[in-house]
Order: sequence, then structure tokens, then C-alpha cells
Amino acid sequence: MRPNLVVAVLAFAGMGASFMQTILIPIQGQLPELLGASREYTAWVITITLLTSAICTPISGRLGDMYGKRRIAVILLGLLAIGSVISALSPSVAPLIVGRALQGTGMGVIPLGISILRDVLPPHRLSSAIALVSATLGVGGALGLPVSALVTENLEWHTLFWIAAAIGTVALVLVLLVVPAEESHSHGRFDLGGAVGLAIGLTGLLVAVSKGNEWGWTSASTLICLAIGLTTLAGWGLYELRHTSPLVDLRVSARGAVLMTNLASIAMGFALFSSSIVFPQMLELSEEAGGMGLSLLNTSLILMPSGLAMLAMSPIAGRLERRIGPKPLLVIGAIVIAIAYLAAVAFDSNIWLVLAINTIIGIGIGLGYAAMPTLIMQAVPLSETAAANGLNTLMRSLGTSVAAAVVAAVLAGSATGSVIATAPTEAGFELALLLGLIAAALCAVLAVFIPGPGQISGEEPALQEGALQKR
Repeated sequence: MRPNLVVAVLAFAGMGASFMQTILIPIQGQLPELLGASREYTAWVITITLLTSAICTPISGRLGDMYGKRRIAVILLGLLAIGSVISALSPSVAPLIVGRALQGTGMGVIPLGISILRDVLPPHRLSSAIALVSATLGVGGALGLPVSALVTENLEWHTLFWIAAAIGTVALVLVLLVVPAEESHSHGRFDLGGAVGLAIGLTGLLVAVSKGNEWGWTSASTLICLAIGLTTLAGWGLYELRHTSPLVDLRVSARGAVLMTNLASIAMGFALFSSSIVFPQMLELSEEAGGMGLSLLNTSLILMPSGLAMLAMSPIAGRLERRIGPKPLLVIGAIVIAIAYLAAVAFDSNIWLVLAINTIIGIGIGLGYAAMPTLIMQAVPLSETAAANGLNTLMRSLGTSVAAAVVAAVLAGSATGSVIATAPTEAGFELALLLGLIAAALCAVLAVFIPGPGQISGEEPALQEGALQKR
């Protein structure tokens, strides 16, 4: 086994999976015309990927713990490739939604990859490798946006999905050839009832959050979805506590270190996506409306360094984590993000300032995302590594989903009172950036109060505290 090659393959697979989240952003507004369907239906082409990725990450993590992480990763990459081919061949909205749903399942590869690293790498190699694979949750989307913009400006839009199919297929083959198979550390029957309950609960909650701006936050549709989601998740929690082999061990998830890390993950996910909503609109908005008037491709190139910064921070974050530990690293990452947002709020925006601020946010995200998996694995038993990392990935995604809804509502609300009714105002942009600052500050506070992992009854933790410092 060649460790460097294993890390590179898992990072490539993670970036390929997260690339699917932004693949259609450049042509989102054109989908009704391209597919001959209403905007209400074409919006599901974006939403369905969010839903399936959120549902799949904790479920695939548990399956990986039970039946082998590489095996489940290969299945997910296969589903991603199949979904890409279906999307590439789709002449209408219905099969495209099916294909996009299958593409979303690939996000489960990221927590599985992090857990595989724990199984195959020596302790002193873990920190940098975990930082790299964890960061792919943001890197793939940031790097994928300019690629998507370039393709859609020069080629037929279905070409995007053929590229996605190629990425998924190559990742699948590389995982089979390079990543070693491992023994499962968890036994028992798969909790099908828990998986169904989680799927229904998350679907209700995320549909309400993602469609609230479109349907109206007090509309019957939004309130019904929200009620279904929250009620189902409450019942699911009670069911999981009584199950002998639960999908998600809520007693483990309720431990101080795990719970506080997951709460900090939601806040950091919100901070990440606030800038991802604000800066593209600010850059693309016409100069007459108070924006900078850039094309989609030029906007993507301005935003791309954020993803490169996340990637570049991986080895640095690894060294810092070995020196100071994951908790201080998470605090530092959140403070870096907060400083970037503070500068965004304090100074008048221009292209170079946006480039610098977004890059600094990428640095902070790279540091924070590097720390989270280690904090989780220090507090859970070996048999729960993939499931716990899957839940943590879900928490990050939940933060981005909430940010998308809240920031979109803020910008839309400011637009209704502006001279140009469809254009967000400067006050709207400032409020959205202030929310990003608050989320980053909250993440730092939560990280400060993350307790030590403590003792795990019956099993050693998946990663011993201080193991990364060992040479």
C-alpha cells in the first residue's frame, strides 16, 4: 500500500462528489427554457441533490462501519457515475431529477474517506491527510464552479454530466485499485427503520428550509413540511434510543465533545455559505445596480482561490494540529473567518477586496474542517467512526442549507425596497455578511467550550487524544 496514493485517491473522490453540488449553478436560471418546464419543477434539479446528499452521509457511514468502508464508497461512486449518465441523457426534467438524486449520494464518500484514513495510515500521517479529505467538502464546489462556467459557455450543457460521469468512473476504478479493503468493526443488523425515519425527517426539514423563500415562510406548504420534519425527527430520536443497533448512536452523539463539535460545524457551514451566496451576486450585479458587472466565468475565477486556499492549507493544518491539537485549530479557523467577515463589513467592496476576503475565508475553513473529524474520532469508538463522521458532514451541510435560505431571504427582502426591485441593496449585502460574521464568532465560542473526549465505556476511542503528536 502506498499511503500518499491512497490519500490522493480519496481526496480526488471527495472533490468529485462535492463538484456535483455546483455543477448546474452556471445555468440554473436557464433550466426552465432548456428543459421546457416551469421554474418550480426545475428548482428540484438543484434541491434533490442537497436532499440525497444530506440523507446519504449518515446512512452510508453506518453501512461502512458494518460492511466495509471501501465497499460502500465504491457503491456510492457507482451510483454517482450512473446518475451522471442518466443526467447526460436526460431530455426532460423528470429523468434529470432522478440522475441528480443519484449524484447526491456520492457525498457519502467524504466521511467514509476520512474514516478509511484512520484505518490505513500511521498516526503521524493522519492529520494532514484528514485535513485534505475533509476540505474537499468545500474545495470541489469552489473549483468546480469555474469549470462548469467554462464548459457551459463553450459547449452543450449536457457535456457537464459526461465530465461528471468520467470523474465518478475514474474515482471508482482508483478506489478499487488503490484503497485497501478493511475489516468491519461493527456488527448487528442494519437499522432500516432508523434510515427511513431519518430520510423522512430530513426531507421535511430541508424542503421547508430550501423552499421557504419561494413558498413563503408562513405558507401552508412550508409549515406542513417543517412540522413533518421536526415531528418525524423527534420520533426517530426516541426510536434510535431504544434500538439495540441504531443507525446513529444518539448517546454517543450527545457526548459533550461530539455534540459541541457538531454544533460548531453547523455554525462554520453557515459562515462558509454566507460568502458563497453574497459574493457571486455582488460580483455579477450590474454596476448600475451597485455591483461590479462581472461575467459568470470571471466571477468564478475571482472566487476560485478560496478553494485553492482550502487545499493549500491541508499540510499546514496538519502540522498545526500535531503541534497545538484540533480544538485550538478549530478556534483559530473560526477567528480567521470572523476577521475576514469583519473586514468585509468594515470596508467598501471592490474586486480585489472580495478576492482577498474570500481567500482568507477559505484559509479559515481549511483550518476548521481539518480539526472537526479529529475531534469526532477522539470521542467515538472505532465501531462508530464512519457513522459519526457522516453525521458531522451532515451538520456542516445543514449549516450551508440554513445559510442559503436565510441569506437568500435577507437579499430578497432588501431587493423589494430598492430602486431596482430585483437587485439586492448594499444594506442587504452588509446584513448578510454580518450574519456570516456572527456565525463565525459563534463557531469560535462553541469550539472554546468543546470538552476533552473523556472515557468511552467498553471500547477505545477511534483516535486517542494526542495520537497525532506521536511520531
